[in-house]
Amino acid sequence: MHAHRHVRIAVASALLAGLALGPVAGAAAAQPVGTAPAAAVPDSAGPDVAALEKALVGIPDGDVSAALVRVGGKGSWTGTAGVRDLRTGAPALENARFRAGSTTKVVTAALVLQLVAEGRVELDAPVTRYLPGLLPDSFTEPPTVRHLLTYTSGLRPGANLGSTTEEMYPHRFRTLSPERVVATAVAKGPAFGPGERQQYQNIDYTVLGLLIEKVTGDRYEHRADVRIFRPLGMRHTGFPAGPDPRIHGPHHRAYTDIGGRTTDVTEWNMSDRWAVGNMISTTADLERFLVALFQGRVVPQPLLDQMLTVPKVAEDDNGAAYGMALERYIYNGTEIWGKTGSRPGYHTVLAATRDLSRTVVYSVNAKSAREDGFPLIARFALPAFNR
Repeated sequence: MHAHRHVRIAVASALLAGLALGPVAGAAAAQPVGTAPAAAVPDSAGPDVAALEKALVGIPDGDVSAALVRVGGKGSWTGTAGVRDLRTGAPALENARFRAGSTTKVVTAALVLQLVAEGRVELDAPVTRYLPGLLPDSFTEPPTVRHLLTYTSGLRPGANLGSTTEEMYPHRFRTLSPERVVATAVAKGPAFGPGERQQYQNIDYTVLGLLIEKVTGDRYEHRADVRIFRPLGMRHTGFPAGPDPRIHGPHHRAYTDIGGRTTDVTEWNMSDRWAVGNMISTTADLERFLVALFQGRVVPQPLLDQMLTVPKVAEDDNGAAYGMALERYIYNGTEIWGKTGSRPGYHTVLAATRDLSRTVVYSVNAKSAREDGFPLIARFALPAFNR
């Protein structure tokens, strides 16, 4: 039987009531409440509860305002810390919905591989078989579906609304269509030949979203719903309606620093991220998806094996690290497959060992969400794999 432990770390509302959205002066005090009895502490095969609890202490701090962490496998643990709104100091919600960012790519890859399993798409067919007219003559060798899935297509990035959160913020309610993003990308010509090297970027998965729509004759969002979300019981996962900038249902406010001031960035039209990073979900739903995926219930096992295979590339400077959507990472001798997602104010991780002996999903509201995410990963995800 799995050992279960739940910890909630919250800050008294009175401490933060009326807090203006200015620079945070320092970490607020936090007190753990609702800790499970000692008998529920996992044994040596379970997660490192002490390290996981330590990660949540002191939230909200100068960066993180809320954190939801969910650990599964051999022994399970959940932790909730911080506040859902800096103005009111209301405590964080375990079931909060959040912008899941580029973890959306795992759903997109799974949809493509389902079409492969049905014989409607071939992995090594040129993408132009499914999207004729996509590429100009400058592409003498069109990338294949596999190249797109493994970030080895050679496509260049397309149009965007800014490269930093501060640049994007004034345009947060504008709409940039996927078709426009792809058109501006392919007009630049290839950056390198397909398969020559691996370069993580969004454009490959934007094209795959268009491929899914072309092959199925349906909207990408609806295909994700009927093929993955509904069958797996992911009742709190979906996509905004077009340019809707809101997160509907229970959620945390998101913040970042803009012009030296802590700014609320919760409402944002993310439609330009679409099949790349526009999904909204919960930690429980993402855990359900992760487990089902690794059990071969979303993508057939032979294709899952390919999904979790890092390709060989011609120019192997630092070595490829991604399979299809998911990245391979070694920590303390353990192979972990995972994916990060970052949107202004929201940082997400889903990760697991191949045998599901350990899984972790987190959503963190952090001002640093779109910066180097490793400090957040090291704090909230890696402790799950300490043993």
